[in-house]
Amino acid sequence: MFCWYSSENIGSAHTIWLDDFMDYRCYNLRLAVFVARKYLWKPRTPSACSSTIVIGHLAQHNLFQEASMVTGPGADIYRTLGVNPIIAASGSTTAYGGSKLRPEVKDAINKAAGTMVNMDELNHAAGKIIAQVTGAEAGFVSSGAAGGLILQAAAVMAGNDPAKMNRLPDATGMKNEFIIHRSHRFPYDQCYTATGGTFREIGDGRRCHPWELEDALNENTAAVVYLFSPFITRRALPFEEVVEIAHGHDVPVIVDAASFVPPRANLKRFIAQGADMVQYSGGKAVRGPQGTGILCGRADLIEAAFANASPHQFIGRGMKVSKENIIGLVEAVQIFVEEDEEAETKRYNEMCQQVVDALIEVPGLEATVEHDDYNYLVPHALLTFTTEWRGPSRDDVFDAMVDGDPPIYLSNINNPDELAVDPLNLDDEELEIVIRRLHEVLLD
Repeated sequence: MFCWYSSENIGSAHTIWLDDFMDYRCYNLRLAVFVARKYLWKPRTPSACSSTIVIGHLAQHNLFQEASMVTGPGADIYRTLGVNPIIAASGSTTAYGGSKLRPEVKDAINKAAGTMVNMDELNHAAGKIIAQVTGAEAGFVSSGAAGGLILQAAAVMAGNDPAKMNRLPDATGMKNEFIIHRSHRFPYDQCYTATGGTFREIGDGRRCHPWELEDALNENTAAVVYLFSPFITRRALPFEEVVEIAHGHDVPVIVDAASFVPPRANLKRFIAQGADMVQYSGGKAVRGPQGTGILCGRADLIEAAFANASPHQFIGRGMKVSKENIIGLVEAVQIFVEEDEEAETKRYNEMCQQVVDALIEVPGLEATVEHDDYNYLVPHALLTFTTEWRGPSRDDVFDAMVDGDPPIYLSNINNPDELAVDPLNLDDEELEIVIRRLHEVLLD
């Protein structure tokens, strides 16, 4: 049992044993773990306490606190409806509210709300900004990423032909086949069939050969769909090769990269590599309005997507984006591309390291900071339940975090023996609550 010793506790020396310390529920776990790692575990006898540290007056340093809750005027608004505010340690998950709006975005939305405009003019003006930040010929603010995928499909199937546009989702007389790697099938690919499209799969889920794409291309092919997303196989054909083969048959390549920024370079990467249309989320790391998306690409295809979209009375009419949200997205994306990505990544890494430092001594749990260009585009604190873990299951830990007050949602989209803390939507106070609650649940 580790012995804590303070020479400054209201003027007198005071010894605190670790089990007593945990009964007090110390919430400053960074200090706790730092000390635990720096000084050896000692038997519970006063004579064994040869290593001493100066903790200072515990109350003065705010080591012990009561359970925290989500506070602020925003939280109060939801509570008046009987809705319990949560802590989203899962990243920019739509089901948990997406992302926190930037203050500048909220201000821009408020200013835009009281003035009326012609929506066609606003959409074209916003599209020019999107074109600038993506390097594309044109851009459009879609109703989230999913709404943009529907517009991608409508654009390559019906173009801006009013007769065809009016028939969708009846695809009679149109090219309506979308070629997709079997390994790229994903829950949102229904957006491509919502317009009357059908899929033709290539590859077997583990690999794909160029001849399979060549063989699949035919007179009914509307486009080749390519997915960039964390935690999917990398065994599909290389993107540049897909572009080369498809363009050799005059077939466009359309990309879903909704959750593939940061890095900010990805906003221009796929257009530069030959994509004809690319869709990004506007409400994830960009931190624009949650109901917005960034659609960019060839001018003729973006114009066709716009023709099929609100306020026009075609298949995209229901996927309306308000004038306020268009302004909010434009404001957000311009701020996003100008931000210091290195400083942002450093801050996220430091937040993740706090989680790791607090939990690294938990037996059977492996805690690491993960950051790469494919799965962990934002640094994550990854918690792996090893074969030596003897505590609650991964799913039980997840549920216990959700069942607490406030509910805390972790990321659980990767391997079945892993949970992760994504710091994208966390402030310092929320991070402390997450760390404390994890410590309690894991050691319960």
